[in-house]
Amino acid sequence: MAIPITVLDCDLLLYGRGHRTLDRFKLDDVTDDYLMSMYGFPRQFIYYLVELLGASLSRPTQRSRAISPETQILAALGFYTSGSFQTRMGDAIGISQASMSRCVANVTEALVERASQFIHFPTDEASTQALKDEFYGLAGMPGVIGVVDCIHVAIKAPNAEDLSYVNRKGLHSLNCLMVCDIRGALMTVETNWPGSLQDFAVLQQSSLSSQFEAGMHKESWLLGDSSFFLRTWLMTPLSMPETPAENRYNMAHSATHSVIEKTFRTLCSRFRCLDGSKGALQYSPEKSSHIILACCVLHNISLEHGMDIWSSPMMKPMEQPPEEEYEHMESLDLEADRIRQELMLTHFS
Repeated sequence: MAIPITVLDCDLLLYGRGHRTLDRFKLDDVTDDYLMSMYGFPRQFIYYLVELLGASLSRPTQRSRAISPETQILAALGFYTSGSFQTRMGDAIGISQASMSRCVANVTEALVERASQFIHFPTDEASTQALKDEFYGLAGMPGVIGVVDCIHVAIKAPNAEDLSYVNRKGLHSLNCLMVCDIRGALMTVETNWPGSLQDFAVLQQSSLSSQFEAGMHKESWLLGDSSFFLRTWLMTPLSMPETPAENRYNMAHSATHSVIEKTFRTLCSRFRCLDGSKGALQYSPEKSSHIILACCVLHNISLEHGMDIWSSPMMKPMEQPPEEEYEHMESLDLEADRIRQELMLTHFS
């Protein structure tokens, strides 16, 4: 399907005088199977993105011709889902690898600008209650409105002196905090934290923590694993369950928390630029953070469009730094410990 074209000026191709576009590739000329294999998404989804992002990707300048929003979106999707600027990807839509890179930057920023439109907690009481009911139906854990965890995404070393991005495996990464619902839809995404920060420190400094501490989600809580501190709004597993109720609580907690682990595997399966299989993201921490967030926005949009996010073969994320067990974290917050004890007594005895 390659359309040969001689590229003389990448900037000239990307932006154009009089806002005329250079058509290289038309969706109607290829099959649905081809679009799925090359770009990871079906035709109607791509058309939706063109409508959503078109205005942001159509910026008139003083040059003669521009790459169309459609082509820019295909270039970005090709990178997100393959993880590389392969020559065949650019050839397929008739642009150079340099232009591919510019297209990815443009589409990434357009998606980041719309992140709050697609990634958020429910704002009305009925939707919040529906979340609780869905989580309760999964494993009997009451009051849950989301599951929280962190995932490391590999990035290139910012510079030789900066060790803040070196995680416990000695790799440079961003430690990304996310919360999802039972469908795998992301409700909070913070992708800017350096890899040296442990999960509990990321959460402690996050805007997510500030929201819950300020009482924005009263009578609700998140579930987190043992890498987090127990809080009145964050239920963690018991490190050494002894009674039948404690064991039932831990089993329900584990079954519920597995939703976000599955969501992470799905993200890395669909967006191979995140899984480390093609190497680390070759960008600064800020640009890498935006690429990760852009993929999360696309993940949620695909859910809104009824795409089955669990259907593709699961790929493992990049090897994650080992989790540390933090004994007696619950003793640091007596009120949180009381709430968890009451939860076990009421629902798991």
